[in-house]
Amino acid sequence: MVTVYSLSALLVAYLFGSIPTAVWLGQAFYGVDVREYGSGNAGATNTFRVLGKKAGIAVMIIDIAKGYTATNLAYLIGMSVTGPQNSVVFVNYQLALGVTAVMGHLFPVFAGFRGGKGVATLFGMILAVNFEASMLCVLVFVVVLLLTKYVSLSSICAGFTFPLSVVFLFQVSIKSEVLYGMVVCILILVTHQKNLERLLKGKESKVYLFRKKTG
Repeated sequence: MVTVYSLSALLVAYLFGSIPTAVWLGQAFYGVDVREYGSGNAGATNTFRVLGKKAGIAVMIIDIAKGYTATNLAYLIGMSVTGPQNSVVFVNYQLALGVTAVMGHLFPVFAGFRGGKGVATLFGMILAVNFEASMLCVLVFVVVLLLTKYVSLSSICAGFTFPLSVVFLFQVSIKSEVLYGMVVCILILVTHQKNLERLLKGKESKVYLFRKKTG
């Protein structure tokens, strides 16, 4: 059911997603617009490259919180609209709100519609919808990152983990959640197209979380 409350929640979700964490943090504390350096994206990964670990971690946490908070606005719409928690309608509202927040991150109204790739915000959404699957995605992300030092490759592998896990491991019966998982894969591939090209050419930048790059 489309109501003024659900439409208002979608607008708030978009505005949450539109908060350009990397841009505002970079400009406020470093006098730098991260979109003018590195990959040119206003996301956590580029913030790590341009501004360092502390700034990157802060941006990542806030961007995850954006997706998580926006998705959980479903609780504020009201049970009369969404139905019981974990019902198909409730999960559909969560997915709609989360996707809207991700679109806000990709095309933020507060930053000239030049945003990031939405991976952290996507994770916040997954965290709200399916906690177990999101933890498995984290595990895959961390393992791939430690082995390869490529954030882009880690994000892609983690993205593909979600639909595979909800279908084969957790056997989720809500079709919209499975469909969303497939959309996540497509979105990550589209937003990481340049990264894939650099990976194939051996030119993708690495991120060293626990030690300084040598050589």
